[in-house]
Amino acid sequence: MKKILLASVLVCFTTICLSQDVKYGVRGALNVSNLDFEPDATFVNQHRNGFAFAGFVDFGLSEDVSLTTELQWSAEGGKDESIRADYIQMPILLKLSTSERLSFMAGPQIALKTWKNNDGFSTFAFSGVIGAEYMITSELFVDARFSYGLTNILDEDLTDLEAKNHVMQFGFGIKI
Repeated sequence: MKKILLASVLVCFTTICLSQDVKYGVRGALNVSNLDFEPDATFVNQHRNGFAFAGFVDFGLSEDVSLTTELQWSAEGGKDESIRADYIQMPILLKLSTSERLSFMAGPQIALKTWKNNDGFSTFAFSGVIGAEYMITSELFVDARFSYGLTNILDEDLTDLEAKNHVMQFGFGIKI
């Protein structure tokens, strides 16, 4: 009985996934990022300007709702070399369209660092993301996103400080 139920669920899931409006694309963005320290940093903590590059898949769930998953490389952290952080990230965003051209999105984001080992940063980070997307044409879009770290990105064994990333992204992309 369990096998029949599992097979039925898989067939239904596959049918739903295959009947969706699926779009692929690429996206580039300008990052303005910094770290929030707790307690406050004892040094000048300036923002870092960087870039993000991504490939994504947009699953149309209905006419006004879609689910977007992305694989993104992002340069984040502060301006000082010792507090810079580069990540491979995977945001999973639920997107709600308010018109033919404008959508709002929100969801979680997981990240793995992509720089040196034993540098005082933890390997894993978790963030929340909100944003808006405007379709210029049926393929080209611009977007703005804000992500805020929910986990401490510093290795807790090495310091008593806690730091969380916050990043504003201004992006441009194409859907295929």
